[in-house]
Amino acid sequence: MGTTTIKTDADIKRDVLQELKWDQRVDETEIGVHAKTGIVTLTGSVPSYAKKMAAVDAAHRVPGVLDIVNELEVRILAVWERSDADIAHMVRNALIWDAFAPDEAIKSTVSKGWVTLEGEVAHLYESADAARVVESLHSVRGVTNHLTVKSAPVDPSRLRGSIEAALKRQSEREAQHIDIKVKDGVVTLCGTVHSWTEKDAIGQLARHAPGVRSLQNELIVDAFG
Repeated sequence: MGTTTIKTDADIKRDVLQELKWDQRVDETEIGVHAKTGIVTLTGSVPSYAKKMAAVDAAHRVPGVLDIVNELEVRILAVWERSDADIAHMVRNALIWDAFAPDEAIKSTVSKGWVTLEGEVAHLYESADAARVVESLHSVRGVTNHLTVKSAPVDPSRLRGSIEAALKRQSEREAQHIDIKVKDGVVTLCGTVHSWTEKDAIGQLARHAPGVRSLQNELIVDAFG
């Protein structure tokens, strides 16, 4: 039998820095990394909220990273500075042009560059997509997603079965090692996965199931399991 190599804090820090350098969406020279017992803290400043979230995604992809403390500050470049009124217009246009966000059902509030989304949508993926398109706007400093999902009631066993079937189409291993709980349209995922990427992919898959109102992704990342 082979032996399992446990990463040290130095190993994790090195790998996170390499992942940040590899990800062309971010500039690793803007970001400081500290690692302790699987918890990674990101510090520094980035020119957009989208780059802040991209840095978090990159760090989570590294095996051995369990949690992220996100202390990155968003400092908008002068060329992209806009008033809250201008940002509100940008948000509205982005929602209108997006193919998946039901713009007529979504209201936004902008305060000092921070956007809050409110309203009711029919599907959970629509809520996630609306937040994604707003996060990508240059002048946005942050997004709070208060969108709620109002979907027709679905039988819990039917909803669970549809998610299990989707997992089996992706990977037999995933279907066998994940416990799916459903109550009043709220889906909770439990179990162990090998990486944050796997956890996120399974969450994305469950989010698209018809009838899901909310998702609690409680999958535990164990890179050495």
